[in-house]
Amino acid sequence: MRTPRRFPALLCAPMTCAGMLLTASAGAPAVLSAQPASVSAEVPVLLLPDAVFDGAGDAPQPGWAVLVSGQRIAAVGPARTLQVPANARRIALPGTTLLPGLSDLHSHVLLHPYDETPWNDQVLRESLALRTARAVNHLKATLDAGFTMLRDLGTEGAGYADVGLKEAVEQGIIPGPRLFVTTKAIVATGSYGPKGFGAEIGIPQGAEEADGVEGVTRVVRDQIGHGADWIKIYADYRWGPRGEARPTFTSAEWQAIVQTASSSGRPVVAHASTAEGMMRATLAGVEVIEHGDAATAEVFEAMKQRNVAFCPTLAATESSTRYRGWKKGVDPEPAGITQKKRMFRLALASGVTICNGSDVGVFAHGTNALELELMVEYGMTPVQALKAATSVNARIMHRENELGRVAPGLMADLVAVQGDPTRNIGQLRQVTFVMKGGQVHRR
Repeated sequence: MRTPRRFPALLCAPMTCAGMLLTASAGAPAVLSAQPASVSAEVPVLLLPDAVFDGAGDAPQPGWAVLVSGQRIAAVGPARTLQVPANARRIALPGTTLLPGLSDLHSHVLLHPYDETPWNDQVLRESLALRTARAVNHLKATLDAGFTMLRDLGTEGAGYADVGLKEAVEQGIIPGPRLFVTTKAIVATGSYGPKGFGAEIGIPQGAEEADGVEGVTRVVRDQIGHGADWIKIYADYRWGPRGEARPTFTSAEWQAIVQTASSSGRPVVAHASTAEGMMRATLAGVEVIEHGDAATAEVFEAMKQRNVAFCPTLAATESSTRYRGWKKGVDPEPAGITQKKRMFRLALASGVTICNGSDVGVFAHGTNALELELMVEYGMTPVQALKAATSVNARIMHRENELGRVAPGLMADLVAVQGDPTRNIGQLRQVTFVMKGGQVHRR
């Protein structure tokens, strides 16, 4: 059995490092530098909510305040004890809880809900310009909703548009969360879609096909060269003889994928819904597994032993089921929802690290909090869900020294919501204030 890994520092390609600086010492965590140069860092800001949830503790701290200097948090604690500069700008946030900026580690900013336009039509009929323009609105809606960090897991036929969107956010051209991107994502030839066309017709695919050790090595390197922060692989897909999900890549291909990505400092994340696909990805050395519908206790135990995190994407399953006509609370629970609940409870019982990732794009951007609501409905406490979306996600992204908590020295990515989300997770829908990198985005 392999020794459990510790997440290494994440490096990025030269053309995608705008807004980031890597520490000089080998193996040190990456440090985020200044966001857009237009952000004013001259006047300190004192935030005065009713309470502060720091992302690490088990309860909000009433009467606490947060002092922000430039892009970072300067001090946190009881308001009466903070040494506040005379020129500080005070922002009262009555009736609110202040918490770290939320994060969603499974998003598709270039997709929009399937009940608006089916996935096939988005990939085949919508132009790249249209999809990119729509994504600009998606990013703003996400930031408005208090999500200050996204990991985007595939452009679904939109090439490297996610890299350009990331650069536009970093340069202050458009508002949006901090973006970490995977570009096209990688699938085994013949396994993905769109499907249903004549064999002689060449149809653009929603991800990049690759085969064999040489082929996957080349494609991983090419995506890194185009700006991928993470490498996403489809460990299985619906390509079985009866349309069922089956594993895709071989052990040799998996080894080449992970070794190639790791040698450049990129982690690998795997789409996997079958137990076999999850196990192959786990043994290969991926860092996060997405979906896991048919997971078993054995798979979760293997993931826990190897420090592989799990992203359950509950909201995607619920949303897709509703699109097929299910009325929650009225109709009987479909088998797919029952299976998802069973899987999530297995994951909770196993002790595997669970992140917050919703597969937003399947449903509307800006409503990312749906995933957290379902995590609580399916068995988590509100505090566990909030940690998943803040400090846990930051650790998975190798940014625990920069993001995910309200603590001195960390980036001032902060959100205020009405009421107390540690008691009622639905309060995350009541966002009244958003700050990213010390810059007030919404008030």
